[in-house]
Amino acid sequence: MALLIGVPAETVPGERRLSAVPDVVKKYLDLGAQVMVQSGAGQPAHYRDETFIDVRFAASAEEVCAAADVVFCVQPPSPERIAALREGAVLIGLLQPWSDAERVKQLMEKRITAFAMELLPRISRAQSMDVLSSQAAVAGYECALIAADHSPKFFPMLTYAAGTIRPAKVLVIGAGVAGLQAIATARRIGAMVEAYDVRPETREQIESLGAKFVDTGVAAAGAGGYARELTDEEKAKQAERLAKAVAQCDALITTAAIPGKRAPRIITADMVRRMKPGAVVVDMAAESGGNVDGTVAGEKTWINDVLVIGPANIASRMPVHASEMYAKNLFNFISPFIKEGALALDWEDEVLAGTCLTHAGEIRHAGVKQVLGL
Repeated sequence: MALLIGVPAETVPGERRLSAVPDVVKKYLDLGAQVMVQSGAGQPAHYRDETFIDVRFAASAEEVCAAADVVFCVQPPSPERIAALREGAVLIGLLQPWSDAERVKQLMEKRITAFAMELLPRISRAQSMDVLSSQAAVAGYECALIAADHSPKFFPMLTYAAGTIRPAKVLVIGAGVAGLQAIATARRIGAMVEAYDVRPETREQIESLGAKFVDTGVAAAGAGGYARELTDEEKAKQAERLAKAVAQCDALITTAAIPGKRAPRIITADMVRRMKPGAVVVDMAAESGGNVDGTVAGEKTWINDVLVIGPANIASRMPVHASEMYAKNLFNFISPFIKEGALALDWEDEVLAGTCLTHAGEIRHAGVKQVLGL
């Protein structure tokens, strides 16, 4: 019997992305698999049911979960949805493995083979599967637009009959995928951009996008392409140098985050108070604690005359392309193991094994097991 892939609707409030879009569904069909989609699941991302060709439709997520061999998700499933999964089924998506021990235990007890895409090894071969990077690119783009939309100033230089208006100055903290996309987008809009990252190797990338690198004299390159945590002395030195750059900018975009850990607090309340009246702060890390003192996830907060924005679920603001990117990442991850319409998982594959959270009633990822104390 052919492999059945299930695509249920997302239920988290505000989540508009979809885990498999019509063009990618066709690729699964070409591999000999069958696909079941919950009716209406694509509507929030503007994919109507009729755009899915040659698929089976289900009236509910429970029907999808009960029938499918492989179930995709964007957000972690609820306890009720996990309970509806077939015992031994495969679950693939963003599962936030460090955040909920009860969810991991439920997956383990149901003998679900769960692949948490946050655990994907950061190696060259896995780049086309990297959900965190693709969605971070969306978030970085959106953060630049949010900053421009809320700024009381033009981002580009503007010449009009009475004179010339200087471009806004934007400062981006963090030069990972999201930060680089924010830099590029702010530059395209016409702003003058400065950027900072504790990893010195990002300087060349920042400058290649036309931005000026803010050198604080602190370098903290870490493993896996992420920055390591700073010492107290390094934090003090960083804060002193950054405070000057922050005080001069019209818009500040912060993007520093470490998966599975609280976002580093980089911008103090005092730095925010010293910003220009009308300045805008967009804290992309708001949902994981925020880089900015005073950020509230999902809220807009005024600190004196500075607007601090903590956007939540940013990638869902652009659901069409975010869904397309996400769906392609999942396809690139699982398609090598679909042979003649059947699923054949190769546990010798370092990408597959490294992304596995639970399998055969066990927690397979040592790092998650240690963090959760399971």
